[in-house]
Amino acid sequence: MNDREKKLTLIVFSNDFDRATAAFILATGAASSGMQVTMFFTFWGLSLLRRKNRSRKGKSLVERMFGWMLPRGPEETSLSKMNFFGLGTNMMKGVMRKKRMPDLPDLMETAASLGVRLVGCTTSMGIMGMGREELREGIEYGGVATYLNEARGSGVNLFI
Repeated sequence: MNDREKKLTLIVFSNDFDRATAAFILATGAASSGMQVTMFFTFWGLSLLRRKNRSRKGKSLVERMFGWMLPRGPEETSLSKMNFFGLGTNMMKGVMRKKRMPDLPDLMETAASLGVRLVGCTTSMGIMGMGREELREGIEYGGVATYLNEARGSGVNLFI
């Protein structure tokens, strides 16, 4: 395998439970098979990296509204389809537990332990009024140039 074939880059644009779970299953699978993995979180995907109770002071009304509307971390996400006011999400999580599949927070911890790079998009953070103190520890930060540099050297690039 050449170096490009050993790298995976994922853009995580969505904060939907099912899409985020798929992204982290791909990332952990690739990392455990020896690939270098970079996940670039932008727009709604950034909410997966949010801490539960952290907020930045001095936000504008629009920035505060983003904060109120977006989930705080993976535990607050919902299905992209058939959510039914949370019933669908709870059913999916129950099936995953029954099948002994890791939940989304566990997948995220596994990804971090496998060396998956989690990169928060600074441009999206600025638009949505998110500060670094609002995101979990261990996050790297970068803009489009960071993503493009990683993608250019990756054999697999996915947008989720």
